[in-house]
Amino acid sequence: MNIGFIGLGAMGRPMARHLQAAGHALHVWARRPASVEDLPAVVWATPAEVGAACEVVFTMVTSSADVEAVALGEHGLIEGMAAGSLLIDCSTIAPEAARRIAGRLGERGIDMLDAPVSGGPQGAIDATLAIMVGGAAAALERARPLLEKLGQRIVHVGPNGAGQVAKACNQIIMVAAIEAAAEALHLSSAAGVDGGKVRQALAGGSAASRVLEVMGKRMVERDFAAGIEARLHHKDLGLVLAAARQSGVPMPLTASVAQQLNALMALGLGKNDTAALWCVLEAK
Repeated sequence: MNIGFIGLGAMGRPMARHLQAAGHALHVWARRPASVEDLPAVVWATPAEVGAACEVVFTMVTSSADVEAVALGEHGLIEGMAAGSLLIDCSTIAPEAARRIAGRLGERGIDMLDAPVSGGPQGAIDATLAIMVGGAAAALERARPLLEKLGQRIVHVGPNGAGQVAKACNQIIMVAAIEAAAEALHLSSAAGVDGGKVRQALAGGSAASRVLEVMGKRMVERDFAAGIEARLHHKDLGLVLAAARQSGVPMPLTASVAQQLNALMALGLGKNDTAALWCVLEAK
């Protein structure tokens, strides 16, 4: 197939390469020319041109506004994609934005799946992502052979927007666990106890988790180089709290963790890994 891909960052680039390795012809557009360097793909001048050349287009960009601009803006995908083609958005955006974009595309006969992913850059490289899908079941079945090249768990959560709701839930649990790991290991440090030994002990009990394994290791080793940049989790929890306000849902723990992320951003650490929440506690 002719596959389009827009958003060739730390996760998008390896995802695009997996699709290419599966034998599909890759068509791309990027705001920054450096993003497409050394990528054996057809490079187009606008998203509309990518859309016109492809049966399926993936997007993996940062914000709701970014997806809307690429999909619906001037020279956007909507101007090029044909009726019956498919947009698969793997970004993390607001559920209402996903529904709004899907509605506009649907007026042109273009299908859309909101298919945010979890697993970080390493999951993208290893093609082990968890993929949470919102949209029509028939569209998912069309997309499934492609999504299977990117991840190991593909779940149809519901109609458009449902994938983004699931991703919001993922971020609530994951980022709260990162903050919990930071607080636990900071306590051990303040008490003069080896954090590495504490982490090793906890890994064998009910506190064991992927977050403790990966993020806890980074905290113990003070390695805060970006895996997933903290600014992205800051953005994600902002989306979660906005959705909570709209629905009248109390989220006291999430609000507290969001304040810690605000503090991290104020320290100028937004481009560090979210394990740098440890540094917020240290700064206090």
